[in-house]
Amino acid sequence: MNKPLRRIAIFCGLLVLALLIRDNYLQYVKADELAGQKDNRRVAIERYAHPRGDIIVDGNPITGSVESKSGDFKYRRTYKDGPMWAPVTGYSSQAFDANQLEKIEDGILTGNDDRLFFRNTLDMITGKPRQGGNVVTTLNAAAQKAAYDGLKSRGGKGAVVALEPSTGKILALASYPSYDPSSFSGNTNTDAKNWNKVQKKNDPADPTLNRALRETYPPGSTFKVVTAAAALENGLYKSADEKTNSPLPWIMPGTTTPLKNEGNIQCRDVSLREALRLSCNSVFGKVGSDLGNDKMLEEAKKFGFDAEQFTPVRSNASVFSDNMNKSQTALSSIGQYNTAATPLQMAMVASAVANDGKLMQPYMVDELQSPNVDPVEKTQPKELSRPLSPANAQILQGMMETVVKSGTGTKAQIPNVVVGGKTGTAQHGVANSANPYAWFISYAKLPDGSSPVAVAVVIEDESANRDDISGGGLAAPIAKNVMNAVINSKK
Repeated sequence: MNKPLRRIAIFCGLLVLALLIRDNYLQYVKADELAGQKDNRRVAIERYAHPRGDIIVDGNPITGSVESKSGDFKYRRTYKDGPMWAPVTGYSSQAFDANQLEKIEDGILTGNDDRLFFRNTLDMITGKPRQGGNVVTTLNAAAQKAAYDGLKSRGGKGAVVALEPSTGKILALASYPSYDPSSFSGNTNTDAKNWNKVQKKNDPADPTLNRALRETYPPGSTFKVVTAAAALENGLYKSADEKTNSPLPWIMPGTTTPLKNEGNIQCRDVSLREALRLSCNSVFGKVGSDLGNDKMLEEAKKFGFDAEQFTPVRSNASVFSDNMNKSQTALSSIGQYNTAATPLQMAMVASAVANDGKLMQPYMVDELQSPNVDPVEKTQPKELSRPLSPANAQILQGMMETVVKSGTGTKAQIPNVVVGGKTGTAQHGVANSANPYAWFISYAKLPDGSSPVAVAVVIEDESANRDDISGGGLAAPIAKNVMNAVINSKK
C-alpha cells in the first residue's frame, strides 16, 4: 500500500474508532442523563404507552388509567376520590410530570424499575405487553375518609395525620383544601387551565400544599407533652402528682414580664397532671426554663424535631431552636416563639407516648408489587428513637388521659375506649393578631392495652369567631372520628 492510501486508511480507522467511542459513551455513560431530559419526547411517549400500575388502599386501587382521546400519549392517569387521596398519591401528569408517591415509585408504577427486569424479559419473550407494578400503602380508607370529611366540613385549612404506634404505619394523611389530580393528568388546554387554577399565585388557599407533611405550625400547648416528657426524663419531677415549684405569676428570667395563662385558671404549684389538664403556660414555661435549652432540645430531637422525615414522601423538619436564653426557652417549651411542627411530627409525639416511649419510623408504603402482584419489596417497621422510658411513658399516658376525662379534651371521649390527648391553641400573626391555630393530639387504647392509633389534627379557620377557636372545640371531634374509624375497622 502506498503512503497516501495508508494515511487515508489510518484516518478512516480513527474516525470509526471515534464513532464507536462516542456511541458507547452516549449509550452507557450518558444514557440515564439523556433519558431523563424533559425534552426527550420518546421517553415520555413510552412512559404513557401502557397503563400505570395502581396505588392500593385496603386491597383496592385508588388510581387507574384510561386511553387518551388525542395526542401521542396513549394513557392518562385517573384517581378515585382524588382530592381526598391527593396528599398520599400526589399527581402524575402528561404535561406537568409527577410528585409524591407517583414520582418516588414511578419506576414500579411504569414497570421500568430494574427490580422488574426478569419479569419484563419474560413478557418480552412471550409477547405480553409491559405492565406497571403496584404500590400497596399502609393507609386505612375509613380513617382517611373520617379525616378528610372532618376537615372539609370544618372549612378553612387544616391537616390530619394518624399513625399506628406499634409499627409507624401511616393510617391517614389528609390535607384541606385539596385538588383533584385527574383534572390535569392529561396534556390538553383544559388540563393546563386546571393546573393554573390550583397554583398558589391563582389560589391563595394553595390547595396543592401538603399541609400534613410540608407545613410547619406553632404547635401551641400540644408541645407541653414534650416538655412534660423532658421533665420526667431528666428527673425534674418524678411523678405526675407531686406539686411543682410554680409561682403565680411567674416572671420570665431576665425580664419583668409574667408568662400568662389563659383565663383565670389556678396554676400555682399544681402537679404536672393538673398543669397538663388545665394547660398551664406558667408551669410548663418554668419547666422548660429550669431544664434549659440543651436538655429541652435533646428531648425534642428524640421525638423527631430538627430532622426531615421520609415516608417515603419527604416531610419538612420540625423546629426547636438552639442557643436560646431562658425566657426564649420558656416560650418555646409551650409551643410558641420559634417552635414549629408539622402535623406528622405531633402525631409522632402522641404515638411515642402511646407506644410506651418507643418512637417508630413513620411510613406509608407497605409493599411494592410486580405486575403479577408478587412482592418486590416489603417495608419492615423500624425503631427511630426512645424519647421516654416505659415507666415515664406510662406516667405521661395517665396525664394525657386525665386531659380527656376531665380537662380540655373531653370532646375526644370514646365509650369503652381509653383516650389520651392534649389540646393546643397556638398564637398566629403579629402580636397574635390573626386567628390562632387549633390543635389536638391523641391516642386510643383498647381494653387489651394495645394502642391502634395516634392522631394529630390542626385547624386554620380564618372565618371562625376567634372566641370559638380551641383545640378541644374544633380539632378534638375530628380526632375522635378518625380514632373511631380505625377501631371499628379492626372489629
